Amino acid sequence: METTADLNRRVDELDMAASRKAIHYYPLIRHADLCEETKHECVEIIVASCEKFPSNHEAAAKQIKETLDKRCGPSWHCVVVLKGETFALEISYETKNIIYMFLNSNLGVCAWKCS
Repeated sequence: METTADLNRRVDELDMAASRKAIHYYPLIRHADLCEETKHECVEIIVASCEKFPSNHEAAAKQIKETLDKRCGPSWHCVVVLKGETFALEISYETKNIIYMFLNSNLGVCAWKCS
């Protein structure tokens, strides 16, 4: 037979699990060296592209790059990586032109501008 303390503990555990799931579905920006307006635009572009191509990361990266080239000027680059895959980047980029973020708790996206 469960006591009140056991029931309260289980309710707390379920609440924590539900809140963890909800948090992971929001874009998590790890690093952004962009003006606020450009940062919001980049997040919208990245989210839309990854939602449009959920299993084709190459197509998502291409769409992100092409859209950023049109809206923010040429020479953007993009990497989309599935969680669990390892990668490392060493890049040169124009100041105020990089964003590194996670999306849906399973994608890492880095976009940067380099002329």
